[in-house]
Amino acid sequence: MSIDLKGPVVGIRHLQAFLLFLAIVVNYTARLCVSVGIVAMTDAATANENFPEYDWTGAQQSYVLSCFYWGYIVTQFPTGFLVRRFGAKAVLLIPTLGTAVLSALTPFCVAWGGWQAFCTIRIMEGLFQGLIFPCIHEHLAKWSPPEDRNRLGAFAYSGADCGSVLAMASSGLIANSSMGWPGIFYVSAGTCGLWCLLWVTLSANNAPSHRLIGAREQEHIERSTKRSDGFHGQKIPIPWRAIWTSVPFYALLIVRGAQGWANSIMQLQTPFYLHGVLKMDIKSNALYSALPFLAMWVMSYVYLVFADVAMSRHWMSLTTLRKAINTVSYWGPAAILIGIGFLDNSQTSLAIALMTINAGLNAGSGIGSILTIIDMSPNHSGMLMAIVNGIGNIFPLLTPLLVGVIVTDPGSRSQWQIVFAMTAVVFFFGNLVYLIWGTTDLQLWDAEDYLKTPDANCNQNGQQLDLRFKADLEADITTLAAGK
Repeated sequence: MSIDLKGPVVGIRHLQAFLLFLAIVVNYTARLCVSVGIVAMTDAATANENFPEYDWTGAQQSYVLSCFYWGYIVTQFPTGFLVRRFGAKAVLLIPTLGTAVLSALTPFCVAWGGWQAFCTIRIMEGLFQGLIFPCIHEHLAKWSPPEDRNRLGAFAYSGADCGSVLAMASSGLIANSSMGWPGIFYVSAGTCGLWCLLWVTLSANNAPSHRLIGAREQEHIERSTKRSDGFHGQKIPIPWRAIWTSVPFYALLIVRGAQGWANSIMQLQTPFYLHGVLKMDIKSNALYSALPFLAMWVMSYVYLVFADVAMSRHWMSLTTLRKAINTVSYWGPAAILIGIGFLDNSQTSLAIALMTINAGLNAGSGIGSILTIIDMSPNHSGMLMAIVNGIGNIFPLLTPLLVGVIVTDPGSRSQWQIVFAMTAVVFFFGNLVYLIWGTTDLQLWDAEDYLKTPDANCNQNGQQLDLRFKADLEADITTLAAGK
């Protein structure tokens, strides 16, 4: 009698994806609300005038925006080890709780120490949030059967778009309300704290350890991912040499670095462009800044539906699907960004429309390249995400500083043209590398016993590197010793 291993249509694995979605939403809101909040903090006439206004230069504001990433890239790599050691449940709680506390303290610290204190808060927040995405990837790998990976992964990562929408749309409204700009940070603190309670109550590191999961769903997840009994108790060693000599891995580094550059420009610099070139006040600025991210949020589900249909009907291979979606997500926005740079405040509607289309097209990058990490190596996905996200986020660290150097006059259209043109070039070449060398094929070095077999001494093509040489050398030494 055959056993039906197919899990329920909606189960605990979907609850885990929903919790990951909410985790990204609340942390992104806290991360990005500063791009609107800092406009209100430096131009009280555009918000509630009953709260302090700070006379910060453009360079100082750029420091505030960029310094989040100074801390963010530092904790990416260590998180790969932490999540392997303690699991996503414990590790993911830390950044969200830390963000809640720091957000609540921000108004007091800024009043005391000015932009320098603000930078310190942002660096600390970056240190905490650097833990997030390696945990997200590790948790998805543990809970996502292969046939559900697109669906669960794309839904979880759509939290970035939802969080961006909420940050942009709500920040201006809060700044204009009786709470003023401090309310932006208090609301962020409250939502992060609420998520922590949900996570502690409803999450688990893997299917066998969740107290609410049914036997059928647990069996479905574990068997479809080909995990043997006792798998979650193993400590699988990391094949560092194989990873750092893997061409597809470098393709991922480059394509995700390009996305990091673009995200920084869109998320942190858009309010300045709208305020400086298009002459929008803080309230309409925030609402219009949110439109592109609303388009991303909606389009992420459009891409998801297309991916599901394409795979279920076998229109193309998984590698072809991811590359096709990623190409639309990168090269479409690259062309549109060039056009946006030629618009001025007499073409506000067209600028907003193009920015919205641009962002909507870019929404496919999650399915296009982020989930490729799990495809290539589910057993090491958390560590790989730590490396890829850490290196990729060097660019968001640099771009606000670069924009601060290029855009000396926020109202100069020609200076913003340079910024958008550079981003378009990065988009184009990042995806080109991914098209040539990227793949979703499961890598040989993902195997649980890779470092315990002779294959561990082979490269990606299976060519022997040193095992045979060592054996021959030992034989020669033995022969010589015997002869003497």
